[in-house]
Amino acid sequence: MMLTRRHALQVGGASIALLALHSRVFAASDVVDIVMAGRPDGSHVWFDPIGVHIQPGQTVRWTNNDPSNAHTSTAYHPSILDRPRRIPNGARPWDSGYLMPGESFEVKLTVTGVYDYYCQPHEQAGMVGRIVVGHPPDRDYPATVRAGLAPLPAAALAYMPTISDILASTR
Repeated sequence: MMLTRRHALQVGGASIALLALHSRVFAASDVVDIVMAGRPDGSHVWFDPIGVHIQPGQTVRWTNNDPSNAHTSTAYHPSILDRPRRIPNGARPWDSGYLMPGESFEVKLTVTGVYDYYCQPHEQAGMVGRIVVGHPPDRDYPATVRAGLAPLPAAALAYMPTISDILASTR
């Protein structure tokens, strides 16, 4: 079979298009989506999923799909509202600010460990989440509490998933 110039260009073009598509699919897999949700009457709010396991360097994107409420994604860290540190040493804390319905916020997590976060206006209602990055020790994570920092509300502690449950759900 003789390869014509037209055939070579068609094959080459198809290969480039396939490679571009593959690159977009790979890039999309580097982003993990977490939805901010709530009941229409505002009686219950949550992150979905509440616990995720990712690899270092992946990006987490929170999107507010709750038509009734503004939400935040805020790391537990002393530099943000004097909260206890519940992210790894060396990791950068984040605060999305208030996200209105339909808005998103992203953070790239590079330090291995456990990251706990909450929604500022709904922490008392238990709107919290946990991200496990890489392979930290397979044990539950003690909060680092310094004198003078506000403790976590009982509802936040009650809803926080365990590390072992998060790791088991991704195996």
